[in-house]
Amino acid sequence: MNTALLQKHIQAYIRQLSKDSKLTQADIQQREERMGFYQGWTAARIKSMTPDDVAQYLSRLWAMLIWGNKQYVVDKVINTNGLDKFRQELAELVWGQAPLAARWDRFRDNIKSVGPAMMSEILCHTHPDTCMLWNRRAFVGLNYLEVPDLPKYDYQLTGARYEKLCLAARAIADEIRKAGGKDINLLWVDYFLWSELQVEDTLAAIGKPSAKVQGPSAAEVAKDKKCFIHNEIRDKIADIGQWLGLQAETEKKVANGAVVDTVWEATIGNMGRVIYVFEVQTSGSIDSLLMNLLKALNNPAVQGVVAVSDLDQLEKIKKEASGIHSLSGKLRCWNYEEVMKVHDALSSVSGAINALGLVPQGF
Repeated sequence: MNTALLQKHIQAYIRQLSKDSKLTQADIQQREERMGFYQGWTAARIKSMTPDDVAQYLSRLWAMLIWGNKQYVVDKVINTNGLDKFRQELAELVWGQAPLAARWDRFRDNIKSVGPAMMSEILCHTHPDTCMLWNRRAFVGLNYLEVPDLPKYDYQLTGARYEKLCLAARAIADEIRKAGGKDINLLWVDYFLWSELQVEDTLAAIGKPSAKVQGPSAAEVAKDKKCFIHNEIRDKIADIGQWLGLQAETEKKVANGAVVDTVWEATIGNMGRVIYVFEVQTSGSIDSLLMNLLKALNNPAVQGVVAVSDLDQLEKIKKEASGIHSLSGKLRCWNYEEVMKVHDALSSVSGAINALGLVPQGF
């Protein structure tokens, strides 16, 4: 970490806070209110959550600002995981006795539709002395400070990496204390990152090559091409469709023998439906993928099918599909890295628009 750069911004931030006592008090009050709310959810209380409780618990998260319809996310979490399983795993994540890295990995392995931003925010609000809040803005701030080994994508944020990020945030908190900051915790650090360290163009260029941020190693790529990244890409494609105003579902049966990873669907007046099918390929048989897409095309509403994979796999898919006349004209290919970039961009846009409050919640 570049401590000289950090010190410069700490001094500027402390001067800014001293000049605007009303804003400072408002920030302190907001932090205390948020910590009080989440710390009030004990393990026993979490384990007895109703669907309405889950909605109340999740909808207050900043990570939910990207969603105009927060109930959509809540319903997705409950329906995908089951209410009882979600409650048990959430209680284990927040209040379990296992090391933080193990609790993080367990939750990520067992619960779908709740990503690192939501997880880390819950942990930070509940345990602000030890757990940091991780999101795109935190990436920008820590990248600017030259913190090494930052996870560029969600699938790279393992429990071990999250623990290292928390240590980096604690180091920042220690420097703020040395400069005269009082009652400093990692939620305080998050406010500092947002207010003072969004100083590069990296927020708009997270998906672009960078001298500071290294891509995954060959070993990491090999490890990532498993079920975990498959499910993450599948869910991100569904999110993109939802943000585009389409009905989006995962693991959807669209024709006899064809259950596909993600579908986007639009209804055109009273004329019928238009469906686009996405299949994510991280390993396994390309023949099976092509057969599944062919079966999907038996549904007349399916207007296009999209194979999603890495560049090497996509080239193989194109080659195999070129000899299948009924498929080649409707097959499209999408690099999974582009999916991640589009998801990042749309989430930023959605969050900015929803923050305006143009449509009241519950409308």
